[in-house]
Amino acid sequence: MPTVTDATVIDLRFPTSRNLDGSDAMNPDPDYSAAYLHLGTSEPEFAGHGFVFTIGRGNDIQAAAVEAVAQRLVGRDVDGLVEDPAALNRELAWDSQLRWLGPDKGVMHMAIGAVMSATWDLRARREDRPLWSTLAALEPSELVALVDWTYIADFLDPGRAREILEERRPLRDGRIAELRRGGLAAYTTSPGWLGYSVRLCREAVADGFTTIKLKVGADTADDRRRLGLAREAVGPDVALAVDANQHWSVPEAIAAIGELRDFDLRWVEEPTHPDDVVGHATIATAVRPVPIATGEMLASPTLAKQLLQLGGVQILQIDATRMGGPHDLLASILMAAGAGVEVIPHAGGVGLCEAVQHYAFFNAVCVAADTRDLSLEYVAHLHEHLTDPVEVTNGRYRLPGRPGASTQFQPGTELTFGYPDGSEWRE
Repeated sequence: MPTVTDATVIDLRFPTSRNLDGSDAMNPDPDYSAAYLHLGTSEPEFAGHGFVFTIGRGNDIQAAAVEAVAQRLVGRDVDGLVEDPAALNRELAWDSQLRWLGPDKGVMHMAIGAVMSATWDLRARREDRPLWSTLAALEPSELVALVDWTYIADFLDPGRAREILEERRPLRDGRIAELRRGGLAAYTTSPGWLGYSVRLCREAVADGFTTIKLKVGADTADDRRRLGLAREAVGPDVALAVDANQHWSVPEAIAAIGELRDFDLRWVEEPTHPDDVVGHATIATAVRPVPIATGEMLASPTLAKQLLQLGGVQILQIDATRMGGPHDLLASILMAAGAGVEVIPHAGGVGLCEAVQHYAFFNAVCVAADTRDLSLEYVAHLHEHLTDPVEVTNGRYRLPGRPGASTQFQPGTELTFGYPDGSEWRE
């Protein structure tokens, strides 16, 4: 009987602040980082991998939290863990002492997400499938059973969620074939960080991207200037989205969006504090029809539910490591489908493109009513550090084909980027 033999957590940090990679109005000097978990088993050929993304200081705290949760799996039966991940998810998420540190938010909840991601990575590897395929192969009733409905069934009844999945089921194989041929649209933020150039906007269009996102929020007059330059560079047929990264108050957001709306914005992202669901609804009403998008900082499906209930978002973004892992993400995807809201995931930080692509493809295969406007964020940073880096060609994500959740870092990465002893940090 195979067992979990070890849970190793590494503090990985990449000095992206040197070139302002990832910089925005709220985060001017991020060092993309990962609290990275390796779950070893008595089957040497199989291991599970998960991580939580941070932007530098505090990554050691997140790593300690991941280790505290992951150690509970050491010595346990692998078959039991991967065959009933919902039981493990409930055990961890409803642990009375862990919940005191949340509930359903903060470093402990994200640590649970890393452990659950590693468990699903292990399951997908043992099935010899990419994670999106492992999820897509489940019956609607099995998918519904993965979700903890305690706080969200008043918004989306589990029976209705099953109906949605059953309605899409006949389309599954055709959608998979279509995605194999054409992939899923990517939008790029690479030209949009503060301090980046118009030249990168032109290059993004040449590379096939049809949506470009720019960071805004520090100065509205300068935001208008940058958007004007970007629009001139890319022409009228490329969509422009903007991301304020929570920088504005509610009145500031309404005023700023009013100043920027004539650039025909695809969406405005994170206009205010991510927990202010009423504020998002106020903004969405005031700036309609400009779409409001948020979700990368949402801690739980409960907050996603409230945003959807109040009409605070027209685009729900999910992040692979901010919530409590695959079960929370599935719940959010299903609620968005029930509300008729698009799911366009957040990515960008190290490993996030690799991890979240599986949920984007699962949504496109099994859940979304209409796949034509679906897309997924892409930035061209740090992919070489993952064993299964994303493949993006002509502005489109290609369907992952290798087993697992694409969450494994290259062996030996810690020798260079482990903090504080890696060579990159010693120098």
